[in-house]
Amino acid sequence: MENPAPPTNPASATPSPSRQLPDFQQSVRLKYVKLGYHYLITHGMYLLLTPLMVLVAVYLSTLSPRDVADLWAHLRLNLISVLACSTLLVFLGTAYFLTRPRPVYLVDFACYKPGPERRCTRDTFMRCSRLTGCFTDASLEFQRKILERSGLGEDTYLPPAVTRVPPNPSMDEARAEAREVMFGAVDELLAKTGVKPKDIGILVVNCSLFNPTPSLSAMVVNHYKLRGNVVSYNLGGMGCSAGLLSVDLAKDLLQTHPGSYALVISTENITLNWYSGNDRSKLVSNCLFRMGGAAVLLSNRRSDRRRAKYELVHTVRTHKGADDRCFGCVTQEEDGEGVVGVSLSRDLMAVAGDALKTNITTLGPLVLPLSEQLLFMATLVAKKLLKMKKVKPYIPDFKLAFEHFCIHAGGRAVLDELESNLALTDWHMEPSRMTLHRFGNTSSSSLWYELAYSEAKGRIRRRHRVWQIAFGSGFKCNSAVWRALRSVNPAEETNPWMDEIDSHTGTTTETIAEGICNCKTQAVVFFFFMKAFQILT
Repeated sequence: MENPAPPTNPASATPSPSRQLPDFQQSVRLKYVKLGYHYLITHGMYLLLTPLMVLVAVYLSTLSPRDVADLWAHLRLNLISVLACSTLLVFLGTAYFLTRPRPVYLVDFACYKPGPERRCTRDTFMRCSRLTGCFTDASLEFQRKILERSGLGEDTYLPPAVTRVPPNPSMDEARAEAREVMFGAVDELLAKTGVKPKDIGILVVNCSLFNPTPSLSAMVVNHYKLRGNVVSYNLGGMGCSAGLLSVDLAKDLLQTHPGSYALVISTENITLNWYSGNDRSKLVSNCLFRMGGAAVLLSNRRSDRRRAKYELVHTVRTHKGADDRCFGCVTQEEDGEGVVGVSLSRDLMAVAGDALKTNITTLGPLVLPLSEQLLFMATLVAKKLLKMKKVKPYIPDFKLAFEHFCIHAGGRAVLDELESNLALTDWHMEPSRMTLHRFGNTSSSSLWYELAYSEAKGRIRRRHRVWQIAFGSGFKCNSAVWRALRSVNPAEETNPWMDEIDSHTGTTTETIAEGICNCKTQAVVFFFFMKAFQILT
């Protein structure tokens, strides 16, 4: 989701403060920190019971036959003790199994790569826009400048109904685009996993702007002849963060449907949502959004752990829709001529920054090392309770919590600001930037193109942690944390990057040197921290 350019000077290099993400070091709200610890406690009660169950099992394993006989002789003569011990064991066992969530595994995923006939260069985009005859010269120049600074490359894709002259957007063309993208991704996913359509018990499809009748989920059920009792959902109008919403919904459904596969499909439809007017706040979407989609197979079967790629660790959802400014910053509406388009407010960057800050603050207690949480809490207490105004809240180093970052490729401006605020390196931002350059903003599916990029580069190793974060209309910001269950071998993978990954820049010598320097610095800091702790104790 990109911020709209200023109408007067779209090429300006210095954005106004309203179109920058707010500094995350300012105005950290304590209630969101408490919310994160609330999640940690409520969703992790079974973690408290697990050590207790282990201790009981270890103690019982140390008893000799004579000890067992003595214990039985003692309990046989003491009915109250027998009842008390039995009740305690039943209570602990029941509490453990009721609070322990079912593991959710990501078996595999697939991203759709359109054919070369769908390729749209910048020149092709501008030529088609000019030949439609519906844009003024000023609007054409505005779109050209947006394209130049958008971060999109020359190999993005658009559906034929848009690139055809004259354009012929229609319901049939939109359905054709949906079938091409969704079925292309699902066919590849089923081929990779070997799962039969009849084995799928849960289906979640999200597409924000195209919601036909019958629904897109019904289209999938009909095409693949899914079973009659499939639990099917179709999410519409939920923006670019709907992909992680779908994952979170599938996770909840898998907790109540044992032994199930969940198929999640994330896409967006361009055909009927191409804006042909001259309102600049709506023209930005034409320049950023491109054709794409992804299919993800989730499972709660413990037998799938061996072949699954990732395990879902956390999902955190943030919704700012109660605030009128947040609610109206991305709106589908008519312009003055009655042409429908998606309008991006000037407050979008500020709203996105507030939602991002809230989500990150809530996620922190769930994922950050204890040392980072202590530093953060110490500076927050100094500022909030001791009224030390000159003390800035400590921004934790999320690079200690995650090895890989998949940030929604909404636009270059948001990626630049997040890189700065979270102190990330070019290496961490490379998947997001390369996805934006190669495929454009594919809405809710962009996170999966980014993860596919990291896999194609051979970066995913066993136990690595991946953070996916996306934001979209409403206004919403959502996060998902995955842990790799095995190392991903690029030679065994099939994804949209494999036939061209060598042509994209990888880790540079400077980035490697910077990483080594950072590791040494952290090691020195940790050494002195431990020495100080030993002296104090």
